[in-house]
Amino acid sequence: MKSEIAEVARIFQVPVLLVASYDHFMREQAGVTVVQVDRSDQSADLYIANHIHHGDVVVTQDYGLAALALSKSCHVISFRGMYYSDEDIEQMLDRRHHQAKARRNGKHSKGPKPITSEDKTFFQQKLTKLLQNLQENV
Repeated sequence: MKSEIAEVARIFQVPVLLVASYDHFMREQAGVTVVQVDRSDQSADLYIANHIHHGDVVVTQDYGLAALALSKSCHVISFRGMYYSDEDIEQMLDRRHHQAKARRNGKHSKGPKPITSEDKTFFQQKLTKLLQNLQENV
């Protein structure tokens, strides 16, 4: 999804900050800054949470990070093109809690389906629409 984000951001001349652990090597490119953080469980999310500001666009699958970003008045979108909102984040966090509890009790799930090329296209369309709306409302 990194290339899809960079591609859309280039069109709108929006800078991109990619954050990942040292386990995930990424190269900087025009308009894309890369920050590498340590391997600990929440390092990337903590870095992002501590560096986002009102109005930023955050792309994440993590409901906890999405909730933090929403609390800072950021625009949050998933890699599958779903917009997170204040209205539904509490229910998502509650569902995450119940699933984690079930895993601790030995129940295993399949996890998310792999992202398809259709998912990537849909994501790019939704990110494009979000950036268009933000630029029109400046």
